[in-house]
Amino acid sequence: MRQRSSSTVRGLLGVAGLLCLLLLWWLGVHVFGGNDSLVLRFSPEATLASLGELLLRPELYEHVLVSLKRILVGLLLALLIGVPLGLMIGSYRHLEAATTPAFQFLRMISPLSWMPVVVMLLGVGDQPIYFLLTFAAVWPILLNTVAGVRQLDPRWLQLSRSLSATRWETLRKVILPGVLGQVLTGVRLSIGILWIVLVPCEMLGVSAGLGYFILDTRDRLAYSELMAMVLLIGVLGFALDAFARWLHRRWAPA
Repeated sequence: MRQRSSSTVRGLLGVAGLLCLLLLWWLGVHVFGGNDSLVLRFSPEATLASLGELLLRPELYEHVLVSLKRILVGLLLALLIGVPLGLMIGSYRHLEAATTPAFQFLRMISPLSWMPVVVMLLGVGDQPIYFLLTFAAVWPILLNTVAGVRQLDPRWLQLSRSLSATRWETLRKVILPGVLGQVLTGVRLSIGILWIVLVPCEMLGVSAGLGYFILDTRDRLAYSELMAMVLLIGVLGFALDAFARWLHRRWAPA
């Protein structure tokens, strides 16, 4: 009962924080913007009205689905690269020593700085977007997987060897369940990074996606729709993070 009451209080406080954010937005437009007609297009009232209109258009959902598909592909590619590589690096000290400087150097390079190079090599379309998203998402997954392997209880591995388990059985029954929590933490961090990187990546000459739609609203001078898209991107990103947190609670070992 006490836990449920605490969750209710936290939920109410969260709603209050969002309402304060909405109030600050309203004050920023109406108090500091004055009666400037251009500034008023960015007001909460105009934004919410445009968002209601956009939600009635089928084309909006096409853009959302395209963006979500790119997020999913980038995340899956990052998992396919980061988890096996993290398991190997975490299992061999010499491999970790050999790769850590190079990986730390690469992960400090902004994925967006690769945009001109990738476009020249891969052209425009989905391929450069998948590359940039994968490059952005792989590091949290890789590093958290390595940390998960390092934190495994050595007694589990000793017990596995004493029972004559094969390497595959040890990997499947001991290592993977043991690192699952760290991998899911990496996935949550990667989703946040992917969502931030996605919008500028979708300005690489593609014809669909949330980033493309923002450019389209700018070119049409539909500023209230532009703000509505910014608001929608925030809502979708919040929902993705909530889903990642649910996965962590559901699947991560206690």
